[in-house]
Amino acid sequence: MKKTGIIFDMDGTLWDSAASVAASWTEILQTWPKDPGRRAITKEEISSVMGQTMTAISAKMFPSLDDKGQQELGDACMKYENEYLRKHGGTLYPRLRETLELLSRDYPLYIVSNCQQGYIEAFLEYYKLGNLFVDHLCWGDTGLEKDGTMTKMVDRHHLDQWYYVGDIEADYRSTQKAGGIFIHAGYGFGEVPEAEHRICSLTDLPDLMKKLNCSDATAAPGFPLSTTGIP
Repeated sequence: MKKTGIIFDMDGTLWDSAASVAASWTEILQTWPKDPGRRAITKEEISSVMGQTMTAISAKMFPSLDDKGQQELGDACMKYENEYLRKHGGTLYPRLRETLELLSRDYPLYIVSNCQQGYIEAFLEYYKLGNLFVDHLCWGDTGLEKDGTMTKMVDRHHLDQWYYVGDIEADYRSTQKAGGIFIHAGYGFGEVPEAEHRICSLTDLPDLMKKLNCSDATAAPGFPLSTTGIP
């Protein structure tokens, strides 16, 4: 029997943390001893760079600084961001917990993100969702592009088949490169016209998984296919 898993992106797929991230970064900017060329970050700015690596985000947010300055300020923002999210959380997409609980009966669930270390942990701790995921990896753990982090996760858990649920074009390209099956989270931050599979809400995913696997019992051992859905 094939071992099939579902790997999730974070931002624009499981939650929208842009407002909290912007607030935390703005707090750091207002006390930063060196002039970063700005004193506030907006939710819209954060939304526009979600899914990129932390190095790329720092470069775009603080173009007036040199590479060292961008790294120092970016590291400070991201460290405080994790602390802020542990206290304030973000905005979960509707019926996230019950959808994940349903999916976890059928498939092992994972998270792969381009975020820094501690970000996924803050999400899992604040919402107490850690028991629903088998494992998670991020750019901060591996230092790799997202396709490389995906491959590391797949190899670590010996997945024969896997789906990646993400919301932007870069997620689609990474999934293709790593050999997975992409599902576009159409409610997120980006458009992916090339995507073969698409959901308009996270609650659509259990039914889509049944359709994709209806003729082949591809769930991993210990994860029997369920016949119930979320109405």
